[in-house]
Amino acid sequence: MSPFVNHGGRLRAYLLFLAAIFYYFLVRSLALHGAMDLVNELWLPYAEQLILVFLLLLGFGAMGFWFDGQSRPIAEQGLVRREGWLGELGLGLATGWSLALLCVLGMTLAGGIAFTFSFQGSAWGWLIADLIYFALVALAEELVFRGYAFQHFLNAVGPTGATLGFAAIYTMLQALVPGTSRVSVVVSLAFSFLLTTAFLRTRALWVSWGLNFGWKASRALLFGLAVSGVSSHSPVVQGDPMGPFWLTGAAFGLDASWLAFMVLAVAIPVLYGLTRELEERYNAPVFVPGGIAVDLDAIARAQHEAATAPASPTLVQILPVQTKDEGTGTRD
Repeated sequence: MSPFVNHGGRLRAYLLFLAAIFYYFLVRSLALHGAMDLVNELWLPYAEQLILVFLLLLGFGAMGFWFDGQSRPIAEQGLVRREGWLGELGLGLATGWSLALLCVLGMTLAGGIAFTFSFQGSAWGWLIADLIYFALVALAEELVFRGYAFQHFLNAVGPTGATLGFAAIYTMLQALVPGTSRVSVVVSLAFSFLLTTAFLRTRALWVSWGLNFGWKASRALLFGLAVSGVSSHSPVVQGDPMGPFWLTGAAFGLDASWLAFMVLAVAIPVLYGLTRELEERYNAPVFVPGGIAVDLDAIARAQHEAATAPASPTLVQILPVQTKDEGTGTRD
């Protein structure tokens, strides 16, 4: 996969970026209305995310196929099944879970967390459904903010501009969530920088998807904490943090805490080091062929044949032997 290959000029890449962003907002609305028509309110969030992921994969794949000539448009979005992709996903999961655990340990030491548990049979079923829900939420975010649209914006403005631009878009969308604050905006920026670092270092979505999922699902399902103001995700465990607002984020959760910001900021250089091997393997410069097509294999083959072919026989002229006549002094 080579998401950094620019198949046209910067203007074309920028126009495709705008088209992809427009398509995202369109299917976001379609997914919500489609889910409302298909399921009841209880299943609405799950159906909405499932439809959204399907439409994103379908739409971005079609755009890649028609506009960029991609033979594997799903893989080109960052979901390439290369050697070790499960390990990359696991690396992201472990990183996201570790970041959530650090925040929980910080809150526990500074204030404390009161946990309540429910072990009813139905609770475990809903836990599995919520695991799928967070996996879909994280995948949808990665497809939009690190997938087709991001890659074309990258070709238009470069890595720094694309990172800052999509961090601003992500932060603005997060600011529309009820209960946001200035701290939550800063946390969104740090989280966006962390995920984009994972993508730019690996040229795939596996690490960033796993990290996104691990960060959200661990807080909600393992520790029962609020995620962006919603505290009803976990049917098995509920956590009630105790401590100052800057540490816990109050009802909005860690997404509005300075503790989360510091942990995410420190995680950026740590992730940079963890992905060093993947960066060396997959982040080599991509050369786009141009100019006159030259068949180097044919040239090398011709040179080899010329060097190893048997030499043609050389004609040797044999002259008659001349002898000297002693009587006449002439030669015969």
